[in-house]
Parts: sequence; C-alpha cells; structure tokens
Amino acid sequence: MAMTEPEWPAAEQQPTARPRASLARPYSWTEGRTRPAIELPIEALVRTTPEGNAQPFNRSDARSTLIQLCLRPHSTAEVAVELGVPLGVARVLIADLVDSGFVTVLDTLGEHSTWDERHDLIERVLSGLRAI
Repeated sequence: MAMTEPEWPAAEQQPTARPRASLARPYSWTEGRTRPAIELPIEALVRTTPEGNAQPFNRSDARSTLIQLCLRPHSTAEVAVELGVPLGVARVLIADLVDSGFVTVLDTLGEHSTWDERHDLIERVLSGLRAI
C-alpha cells in the first residue's frame, strides 16, 4: 500500500495569521521596569509642560509621542491605549517624563472634591471605557 502525500490548501486558501504585537519592545522602553517612581491612578490626567513642548518631536521615540499626545490632557489609561502599550509601561513612561519636567500630572480627586468634580471624573472614565 503506497503512502500518499497529504493535500495542503493552496496559499490563497490558507487563513492569514495576524501578526502578534510584541510586548518586548514596550518593556525595553522602560528598561524592564514595571513600576513607576510615582503613584499614577488610571484616571490621572497628564499634560505636557512648556519644557516638554519645546522638545523636538521624534516619531520613533515613545516618550516624544507621549509628550505630543499630552498637549491636550489625557488620562493614564488613554495614554496606554493611544501608545498601544500595557498600562504599567505607560505609567513608567509618564513617571519618567514627570521626573524630567516634560509632563505634569493634574490633580485628581481628593477627600474635599465637589460633587461636580466627582461627576466629571465618572463621565471621563465612562467615556474612556466606551472608547476601548
């Protein structure tokens, strides 16, 4: 009895595999660090400082992209989504830029926050969740 070769589907019939995103690169941006030097809640708004705005833009540098992104305030979670990196990586990048003086973290809610401030935060969080 002769063995026959299995029939393989033609290349055009094979499902195309979607390339998987590498997590190695974002963690190389943080030199493997996963914990930021400062506490950054996911709802914390990040904004570029005048010093950060004066930095030359380099499309291949995640920090430069983050500085440009935060010319308009974005939450920590939004930064992670926009950069396409895990939240821990975004937090480390933001903390590094805060330390360099290129971005600042705007005040989040405190124990004396008004009902309107709390309501605005809930709306921003819900809006961000819908966008994801």
